[in-house]
Amino acid sequence: MYYKSNGGNEKEFDSLLRRLPHAVAIVKGSAEYSQINGTVKFYQARSGVLVAADIRGLPVSEGICDSNIFAFHIHGGMSCTGNDDDPFANAGTHYDPLSCPHPYHAGDMPPLFSADGRAFLAFLTNRFTVNEILCKTVVIHDRPDDFTTQPSGNAGNKIACGVISQVKR
Repeated sequence: MYYKSNGGNEKEFDSLLRRLPHAVAIVKGSAEYSQINGTVKFYQARSGVLVAADIRGLPVSEGICDSNIFAFHIHGGMSCTGNDDDPFANAGTHYDPLSCPHPYHAGDMPPLFSADGRAFLAFLTNRFTVNEILCKTVVIHDRPDDFTTQPSGNAGNKIACGVISQVKR
């Protein structure tokens, strides 16, 4: 297999992942999904923000072809509180400071693919900086995002949430 360097970014990312993140969200499930927990770490890099999510306790589908894919977004609200109809109603809607259509919101992120209830995802984005998302929320939904339906991809109910907090360095 041939490996082509991307100009040294792999060293930057490897180095970042070995350090304290610049921000973190501690994700917890709603009362109905209390087994969900994990972290989403945010590292400010020269070329964008490196996001690393490690989530456990996601629902496990019973059928072979059933979905173990969960929509994953940054929402504009500043709290993981809610009401009887929506336990995370105060997480707000997708973070979208430029009023773009879905899936071009700054807070639209790749989905979580669960392997027996555990998901790990790392990706680079330049849709926001760490400072822009501090105090916003990370939300996991019970369905995959279809990346088409407005305004939020028909992602279903919010099942887990965490507030993005700056890490003291």
